[in-house]
Amino acid sequence: MKVASYNIHKGIGLDRRRDPDRILHVLDEVGADVVALQEADRRFFSRRAVITPERLEASGWRHVPFHMKPESLGWHGNAILVRDGIGVRHAEPLWLEGLEPRGAVLAELDTALGPFRVVGMHLDLSGLYRVRQVLRLVEVIDVRSPLPTIIMGDTNDWNRGRLAAMDRVPSHFRSAPCGPSFHTRRPVLALDRILYDRDLELVNCGVHRTALSRRASDHLPIWAELKLA
Repeated sequence: MKVASYNIHKGIGLDRRRDPDRILHVLDEVGADVVALQEADRRFFSRRAVITPERLEASGWRHVPFHMKPESLGWHGNAILVRDGIGVRHAEPLWLEGLEPRGAVLAELDTALGPFRVVGMHLDLSGLYRVRQVLRLVEVIDVRSPLPTIIMGDTNDWNRGRLAAMDRVPSHFRSAPCGPSFHTRRPVLALDRILYDRDLELVNCGVHRTALSRRASDHLPIWAELKLA
């Protein structure tokens, strides 16, 4: 199964234009089965989705419903998209303590390979809160029924040492070495991450670099191909 994570910057590209169709074209290039989006909603007022459900469906996607805001795709800009043929067993928003409004979303999916759990996240700008949020997400997952689990999103994790959130991830999760995805103009920071648990095996992974993805957002999409271990 191929998964991807993409901070779409509210659909605003490097040309300062909001272009939802351009984001959809990038997603088509990536060719994933499941995608975690960050900054998928506008910031103010009703927090309307950057890409409407109708546009998604016309492009072969469905968004996992979290029933938080009627015009939003997800929760605090986090959304999970699935291709046709993937069922949704369960979905819920996850609250994360932080200096700024942050959250995560969790979905349990039925796929051709069997059931999977996917968590989409966008972590705090504060290193201390990022560490707490990562530990909280793993804690939430560990008390659930066992399912192969993928956690992915924008970690904002550029710290080293005590405040490096990714260094605090328990050993039963591994990080796919996708590569640097930020900033699009000159990618030097691996802020976007895909974590997978011991039930899964990494086949391949990377950063999606094309002429279109370099213009569509300030982050490049990352992806990973995974199989059951």
